[in-house]
Amino acid sequence: MNLVEPAGPVGPVSPAATSPDLAAPSSVPEVPAEEVRHRRVLSILWRSRRGRAGCILTGVALLTSLSAWIGLYPYSPTLQNPAAGLKAPSLAHLFGTDQFGRDMVAQVMQGLSVSLEIAVVAVLIAGTIGTLGGIVAGYLGRWTAAVTMRVTDMLFAIPAILLALAIVTALGAGWLHSALAIGIGYIPIFVRVVRGPVLSLRESPFIRAGRVLGLSRRRLLFRHILPNVSGVVAVQVSLALAWSILAEATLSFLGLGPPPPTASLGLMVYNATSLAATAWWTLAFPSIAIIVAVIGFNFLGDGLRDATDPRARTR
Repeated sequence: MNLVEPAGPVGPVSPAATSPDLAAPSSVPEVPAEEVRHRRVLSILWRSRRGRAGCILTGVALLTSLSAWIGLYPYSPTLQNPAAGLKAPSLAHLFGTDQFGRDMVAQVMQGLSVSLEIAVVAVLIAGTIGTLGGIVAGYLGRWTAAVTMRVTDMLFAIPAILLALAIVTALGAGWLHSALAIGIGYIPIFVRVVRGPVLSLRESPFIRAGRVLGLSRRRLLFRHILPNVSGVVAVQVSLALAWSILAEATLSFLGLGPPPPTASLGLMVYNATSLAATAWWTLAFPSIAIIVAVIGFNFLGDGLRDATDPRARTR
């Protein structure tokens, strides 16, 4: 028995639903309710200005990252040519070259790819642990909720970026350590965001009915409560990706990100600070890549919030 609460109010039953003579032909396939719901969310997301802009900007960032990962661009981000150092943008090098003669397009593509990879891993860590923690804190007993929220409050007492800096400093610089530090820093936000809806769902009629029918706690949590908070989690994932890209750029700027020769947007910005007056392109293009990715994921989060929140759709 599926006790997931319907997405909207149930209207009056039509005669075709009660009369066998007027029933629809059995050959017409029925679209599952979940698929209809997902199509509606995607339609509202695309009609929203911010949602549409977020889809386009994040699509550009993801395609750029994928192109760098596959190696579609002819130039290598690590190939040095000192004779062509600090060349202005031209047809040969669209974004110019850095002080070592490396192509800036290849550098930006790889830097964006590294930032997105770290951000995705960090959000997977934060989203998985934080969502489970929010469900536990919102549904289970008083002592379990108290312990979970006290740990969350302790983490909240430290700004997320400072916590990430402390973890990376203790573990050492590197790709995996950066992702782990950023993910741990964002866990408390997921816990608090998920806990609120779970508290309201815990006493809803369909959850009470499930308890009366003897459904296990595990089934109630993962089959009926988790799907009903998936919209909130999706919005928070998009916002967390934007924050994680900024956090990774900050760590790389301070020399705590992936070590050279791996290109990193934050490290590129750091290297360009002393060259900005004479070679503006070395600072402009990495900064634009960070801005496009962050704004894209923020707009996507705003669009998802409008598409999944009935009150926002009504407004």
